[in-house]
Amino acid sequence: MTDSAAPTGPGWKDTLRRLTRSATFVVGAVIVLFWVGCAIFGPALVPHDPFADDLMNSLMPPSSDHWFGTDQLGRDVFSRVIVGARDILTVAPLATVLSTLIGTALGLTMGYFGGLVDEVLSRLVDAVLALPTVIVALLALTALGTSTITVLFVIGFSFAPIIARTVRSAVLTEVGLDYVAAAELRRDNTLYILFVEILPNILPPIMVETTVRLGYAIFTVATLSFIGFGIQPPSPDWGLSISANYGMIGGGFWWTVMFDSLAIASLVVGINLVADGIESTLND
Repeated sequence: MTDSAAPTGPGWKDTLRRLTRSATFVVGAVIVLFWVGCAIFGPALVPHDPFADDLMNSLMPPSSDHWFGTDQLGRDVFSRVIVGARDILTVAPLATVLSTLIGTALGLTMGYFGGLVDEVLSRLVDAVLALPTVIVALLALTALGTSTITVLFVIGFSFAPIIARTVRSAVLTEVGLDYVAAAELRRDNTLYILFVEILPNILPPIMVETTVRLGYAIFTVATLSFIGFGIQPPSPDWGLSISANYGMIGGGFWWTVMFDSLAIASLVVGINLVADGIESTLND
């Protein structure tokens, strides 16, 4: 960045050092890394084939052989919970990255150009935000058909307006500063001003917003799978497994649903802890 750029605060090494001293961030990171490890290495570590039916041992309670019990088809719940992390930790992060890229570009455009451009794009953003994300996703998936790729793009586009609004607010605080005026006086390219001059100075709120959106994306993927519009069988996806077995709760077979639910909750809590740790560190 040029010498006219605004101060960007402590370097990344110092920020990382302060993050590692944040108990909130460390606990959240450990939880998230555990599930990431399950997503990557789970299939090689689980004691049973998560896809193998064993009707002779269906709905068995937790035991030394089946730590989390078995479901109505006799499949090992523990193995399915571990392996089930893969799909949700593929779709949700990719959708979040997509929404961040779109939302950041949109927010930079709205905040920097202002005027009619900002007015028109802001109205479009407000229109999308007026509808619940799940409803928008259901309408899109009904029209386009259900597939993992479709779910990824639908969630990515649905969350982009939220990030755009955050980025726009951050850009509005930057456009009046001297380093932006200096870049304009030098007649720097607009893209250069947006992505080289302004963007590095608004990375902290983008990082926090992206982390928060990741938690919401996980919930959205699980919800869509639960109602049959998300990840499809025979995946051991957590939302899909809850959908297939929640009717068993009334019969006392709580383990068929509880461990998948706890997996979703723990992953989202871990991500939120990471987001809180990042936000508190960057705001210090």
